[in-house]
Amino acid sequence: MAAAGMERVPAVRVDGDGVFKYVLIRVWADTGSGKEKDIVRGWASAEYHADIYDEVCAEIEKLGLHCECQGGGRIKHNSREKMIHVYGYSMGFGRAKHEITTQILKAEYPDYSVTWADEGY
Repeated sequence: MAAAGMERVPAVRVDGDGVFKYVLIRVWADTGSGKEKDIVRGWASAEYHADIYDEVCAEIEKLGLHCECQGGGRIKHNSREKMIHVYGYSMGFGRAKHEITTQILKAEYPDYSVTWADEGY
């Protein structure tokens, strides 16, 4: 049942426009299958990266799944120009692997220019 729940977890949920904090989260089921999935979550209403993680973690656990934050950063999303830039880090969780984040975002937004850099906060 929990493994089926993993299919219901979208890979990306981020705000449509603006600059905001994001976290990269690894999700897995306790089935011994070794299946896991990385997801990206970010929105401007979050004051801290932990605010995003805590909210998402509660949702994930309700599905009988487990999760762990892999780090964070910031996203600059411009839907009009179809551009996303990933950068920075989280004071609490450290820097996410932005390369992984951009791969996930490119799959969700195939017609966008998605870039990343380790510079900035």
